[in-house]
Amino acid sequence: MIVDVIMPKMGESITEGTIIEWRKKVGDVIRKDETLLEIGTDKVDSEIPSSYSGTLVEILAEPNQVVEVGAPIARIEVADEETNAQDDETKSADKIEEQSPVVTETKAVKPRDKKQLSERRTGKRLYTPVVMKIAREAGIGMAQLESIPGTGRGGRVTKKDILRYLEREDQAPGEIAQPETTGEPVTVLSAERETMSHVRRLIAEHMRRSLDTSAHVYVMTEVDMSRIVSFVSRHGPEFKTRESFSLTYTPFFVIAATVKALQSFPLMNASLEEDEIVYHKHINMGLAIALEKGLMVPVIPRCEELNFLGLCRKVNDLVTRTRGRRILPDELQGSTFSITNFGVFNVTMGMPIINQPNVGILGVGTIKKRPVVVEGPAGDAVGIRSMMFLSLGFDHRLIDGAGGSRFIDQVRINLETMDPERLFVWR
Repeated sequence: MIVDVIMPKMGESITEGTIIEWRKKVGDVIRKDETLLEIGTDKVDSEIPSSYSGTLVEILAEPNQVVEVGAPIARIEVADEETNAQDDETKSADKIEEQSPVVTETKAVKPRDKKQLSERRTGKRLYTPVVMKIAREAGIGMAQLESIPGTGRGGRVTKKDILRYLEREDQAPGEIAQPETTGEPVTVLSAERETMSHVRRLIAEHMRRSLDTSAHVYVMTEVDMSRIVSFVSRHGPEFKTRESFSLTYTPFFVIAATVKALQSFPLMNASLEEDEIVYHKHINMGLAIALEKGLMVPVIPRCEELNFLGLCRKVNDLVTRTRGRRILPDELQGSTFSITNFGVFNVTMGMPIINQPNVGILGVGTIKKRPVVVEGPAGDAVGIRSMMFLSLGFDHRLIDGAGGSRFIDQVRINLETMDPERLFVWR
């Protein structure tokens, strides 16, 4: 029996997705829950498992093609008994619909819907939108396009085919300015080109939009982290034994310092919608997490309702699932303030770009021991302290310099005066 693989719904606000890469080819055998393809949305890239075991008989959507949720993207031939078993399982597990491709039964393999695939037929060949776009930007006419050898199914010209053709054209004799010869052979090296990944393009668009939207201003301050560093050093091993993950500094930055400061400065937890200021009831903290090929900002909702241990567990869960590419698109939206910790890369300080639609972002630098002047009742003295720089980027359309300065100073005060022993309560 042939079943349709349907573009899955990746989140409540997601209406379409981009095919990034097929992990299986037509004719390949696939097992249930084995990765079938990778799909990208405007929030996250996700590996999509197959809901069936069988043979992939047709691929209906090419890489880089945007497909609406619910549209067929492939077809799998499966055994009748597995289809019936899967139907029973689907009825008792609604979550499958959001995390894996939806499948619908069909009696036979149908021809492709040309409108759905958004392909263009010229002569005897079909061209995908990405090939047509590259050809148009490179000034390649249809006659020249017809002459390009295709390595795709049925002789179709793929994206790699046209890019390879353009590279050869760029290196063709007569089109490259020849250097003056001196009797010795001259080697001309051409630059390598690589198409930006889907995640990289999303980050680029988001960062550019943020710079075009917000009036970025920065203030910085220095924090004495000695008390917190000592606490983590003493209690870290016990914490890891009890919780099975390491105690980091992030929860101290978030709940013990930043959340408390945001409660005192509600304007920093607001956002702008045209000429209206939106004051958010809850503090939804976005945490920037570096990945191998990009960056994601999952959100911890209602931070003000979490105790310290609960926040430690939440941070660890988000980091683990984000790096394991198991984060859901809905968990990447709704932040009211963001924190980025570039100190983990041994960076002293930085000037982060605001995560829209927030009006502020806190940058955390690395902690280093330095000689500093320590003021005391007996007078000043020089001591070795664990120091850290904090930077605050804020939107000057809503936050003035005085407000931003008072906020970051309050974060500093919260970090330096907190009592970790009272903050930390085992359950």
